[in-house]
Amino acid sequence: MANAPIPVAILTGFLGAGKTTLLNFLLKDPFLADAAVIINEFGDVGIDHLLVERADENVIEMASGCLCCTIRGDLIDTIHDLLARRGRGEIKAFNRIVIETTGLADPAPVLHAVMSEPGLLAACRLEGVITVVDAFNGMATLDAHPEAVKQVAVADRIVLTKVDLLVGREGEEILFAVIARLRKLNPAARLLTTHRNEATAERLFTMGLFDPKTKTADVQGWLAAEAYETGEKRGRRHRRGHSHDHAQGSGHPHGEHHHDVSRHDEHIRSFSFAEANAISPQGLELFLELLKSYHGANMLRMKGIVKVSDDPSRPVVLHGVQHVFHPPARLPAWPDGDERTRLVFIVKDIQKPMIEGLFRAFTDQISGGADAFTDKTLSLNR
Repeated sequence: MANAPIPVAILTGFLGAGKTTLLNFLLKDPFLADAAVIINEFGDVGIDHLLVERADENVIEMASGCLCCTIRGDLIDTIHDLLARRGRGEIKAFNRIVIETTGLADPAPVLHAVMSEPGLLAACRLEGVITVVDAFNGMATLDAHPEAVKQVAVADRIVLTKVDLLVGREGEEILFAVIARLRKLNPAARLLTTHRNEATAERLFTMGLFDPKTKTADVQGWLAAEAYETGEKRGRRHRRGHSHDHAQGSGHPHGEHHHDVSRHDEHIRSFSFAEANAISPQGLELFLELLKSYHGANMLRMKGIVKVSDDPSRPVVLHGVQHVFHPPARLPAWPDGDERTRLVFIVKDIQKPMIEGLFRAFTDQISGGADAFTDKTLSLNR
């Protein structure tokens, strides 16, 4: 396994959520004993770096700017430098890279760097995104900052901090409201808390496609398609109940704890679908090109396992963030008994029927075929 791609995890969360405190805790865990950590700090003086207790030669601080704007080239250079020094034996071998972003960062450009930089693709693989959310102030933060909403939407793991500050009945109601909101934004992310040391390194960092113990693909756990289906059903029930309340004019009882979900949340949708029919390699390529061209900016995250007609016994794994896709990879066989295409999406201002119908057009499941549906799709997006 010496030449196996090194997993890269991204730790994000809004200002004051507790990322550095969590990182301090995690770096004491033997599970991360051989991890390299890249710390980004917005500004010239890295104050947070002084708080990282394991400040050894494998902890790299970057102070040249925010990861979400100017730092992408620096990040790539830093990872390349780390890999080169590791190869020359100048630093001890590491088995994982953890990138801590600034609290203002959109994690998408960091994901783009790991997923699309040719020099990194052979050496690294994206493990996933860990987003830290302050349970005490989380509702106000999500209301005020669309960046915080996006950090939650793209997460594979969500860590709730400051749960101990929520006391009594009111605190319990706030906690339930925060959890419900996070579940609505991202139904598939595993939710853990720092309370009673629940958010351990092993629970947080075993989130990639490949099971680190068996070295085999854990597609079911990685996709978590069932969670998206449950989230869709819950959303439909919520919308029906909301409409009923307005029709009856009942509103909310006086004194009941209620928090209006902000307009940012209303733009985010998550959904999944499955398809038994295979898609041709050319159809899959065109489907992905149309997604990137017409929906790329609003496609926050997409994962999938796809049955392709040239070799239906060997599925293709897809992973995209906005307009950037990791190069599709073939698995040697279907990892479970389900040999259907399964795709999951977290999107902004995109309706499920549009994407589902577009994909099925390329499997000839819509009368008129892909060309007719594509023409319709393009006209709707002009």
